[in-house]
Amino acid sequence: MAESMLARAQTGDEEAFRELVDPHRLELQLHCYRILGSVRDGEDLLQETLLAAWRGLPRLQQPGALRAWLYRIATNHCLNALRDAGRREPPRPPEPPFQPPAPTRMGEGTWLEPYPDAWLERVADRSPGPEARYETREAVELAFIAGLQRLPPRQRAVLVLRDVLGFPTSEAAEVLEISETSVKAALQRARATLSRGGARADREQAPLPRSPRERELARRFADAFVADDIDGVVALLTEDARLTMPPARHEYQGPAAIASFLRAGATWRDGRRFRLVATRANGQLAFGLYLSEAQAPIGHPAGLMVLTLEGDRISAITRFLDDGVLPRFGLPRVSSLSSPPRRSGQVTITSEPVGDETRGVVTRSAHR
Repeated sequence: MAESMLARAQTGDEEAFRELVDPHRLELQLHCYRILGSVRDGEDLLQETLLAAWRGLPRLQQPGALRAWLYRIATNHCLNALRDAGRREPPRPPEPPFQPPAPTRMGEGTWLEPYPDAWLERVADRSPGPEARYETREAVELAFIAGLQRLPPRQRAVLVLRDVLGFPTSEAAEVLEISETSVKAALQRARATLSRGGARADREQAPLPRSPRERELARRFADAFVADDIDGVVALLTEDARLTMPPARHEYQGPAAIASFLRAGATWRDGRRFRLVATRANGQLAFGLYLSEAQAPIGHPAGLMVLTLEGDRISAITRFLDDGVLPRFGLPRVSSLSSPPRRSGQVTITSEPVGDETRGVVTRSAHR
């Protein structure tokens, strides 16, 4: 049947082509996101990949080679995009809306976007090959995606193909059109770079997604954050916690530095209230942020915040200042702050539609 479908597609049957490639569409989009760090660019490169596949389909001989062939096209389109981007002056990264305190350090300004968990859950349940070194959840966490963006393009592609997807060395070499020796050398360098900048091996495990431990930590953080209880937020942080705002270069490491940034933000807001709507990004707990104007019942979007959890503490706060990411998470463009829904403890529980699904979320509004 697969052979007959391929034959039909090769004669120009668009429906047969869709049936061939649709099972791979979302995993290819995720692959492009991993290499590029951008959801928007990943979506664009997916479309370029499918167009190139349609044009080159007559050259495909075996249906069983389709997946590797599609990955070859997608990977090389991503590498071309990275080369083109390297020749252009990057756009100026957004800055915090207020004058921040001196950062702990100025980072590289890595361009990075969050990836909705609702999309991850729709990716085909395909176990990585035996060569893979990362679990699916690890291979999409923000720290891993950010680490990939610091690698040279070819090393980035080699590591994803070998350690995330589990492609054998020979297949990775064929995808990238390089020798197996070059694959092994690039992989060794990529692993060494990630190891130098990666998480400590002795970190405590994060709570399971949507577990009571995770929900309790979400409640405690939301209560403290919207009340501008800086001490309450700091009490939840690990000693080496970091706050970053990619692609802005400001980085704050340690509870004292993070507290100084949060206090500066609270002063700038001058009594305006936040509302947090919980969601999930990159396999991690996240919140859509909405900020009210004085005396106004409507909250306007103020970006997305992703928390990296370690045990019962928070080891990283990643704040995305781009409001344009919220629609991908099914989050509203504005949020009402005046009529809280039913409550459970200190934090509001609501149900909000995401596509064809309904998702339970935790929200928190400050009512003063």
